[in-house]
Amino acid sequence: MKITVLDMDTAAIDGDISLEDLAECGSLCVYGQTGRENTAELIADSEAVICNKTRITRDVMEKCRGLQYVGLMGTGFDQVDIAAADELGVTVCNVPAYSSDAVAQHTFGLILNYFCKISEYAADCASGGWTEKQYFSRFGRKTSELSGKTIGLIGCGGIGRRVAAIAAAFGMNVLVFNRDPARVADLSAVRCVPLEQLLAESDVISIHCPLNEGTRELINAATLALMKPTAILVNTSRGGIVNEADLAAALNGGIIAAAAVDVLTEEPMSADSPLSGVRNITITPHIAWAPVETRERLFQTVAENLRAFMAGSPRNRVNHPKKQ
Repeated sequence: MKITVLDMDTAAIDGDISLEDLAECGSLCVYGQTGRENTAELIADSEAVICNKTRITRDVMEKCRGLQYVGLMGTGFDQVDIAAADELGVTVCNVPAYSSDAVAQHTFGLILNYFCKISEYAADCASGGWTEKQYFSRFGRKTSELSGKTIGLIGCGGIGRRVAAIAAAFGMNVLVFNRDPARVADLSAVRCVPLEQLLAESDVISIHCPLNEGTRELINAATLALMKPTAILVNTSRGGIVNEADLAAALNGGIIAAAAVDVLTEEPMSADSPLSGVRNITITPHIAWAPVETRERLFQTVAENLRAFMAGSPRNRVNHPKKQ
């Protein structure tokens, strides 16, 4: 079997992830990056393709009739035309729940950075601010305890559950808005409430739901207006859940206190992003999922998925391909 990896640079830093397990599955060809215009050309003779963000469209699959399998380096599969894959008999498999710990960790990194003012104080020390004071402790930026504050989680799947557990350990009150409250009924430390109540009562609002037609721009001018003026919005899910122009207006206008996001609607970030130059926002470049242990776990599962497909028992399959 010929296996082609299309966009390895999106999942590895200077070759820090081994592809040995994948190489044992067949003849391996690896590309760091792939443009939309030459995807079909690069995989024309491949039976299996491993990719992250490269789009596998109907046109690509129709030009590569030997293609049997698409293995995704991640959980989302919107970059693949699933209907075409079903029709053309191409199996598509993803990697669910591999980054829950990492994203929950990053979520709280953003929260702690805001409440402890870590980056602000560190920058002040780096510029010599502490040397100018006669006291042992340099005040100037108010910090706050998390204990006793309320965090509202929009969505409570694998990542949301880990965030809820961390929040409870900090002594926070945990509210959850979940479209199916029964799915979080086993969590004794959380309280399910309507979205409007969560927005109104929370000191921290953290997004952990998928992007779909029901959640697209769920956070907008109307929902932002329901939040406390002291609230911080955190998004480590998908950028499209937030209307970025409305968020920029809310931050610049003092409707909410701050925001911290790891995802944007357009990635990489464009120079004219609505969030460029906005006050009281922290932006990280979609790295919550990317600790080395997380990426090692990801590729272990990518290889396991391919081996299972080759053995005739696909796992983590997201479609229903017709047999050919």
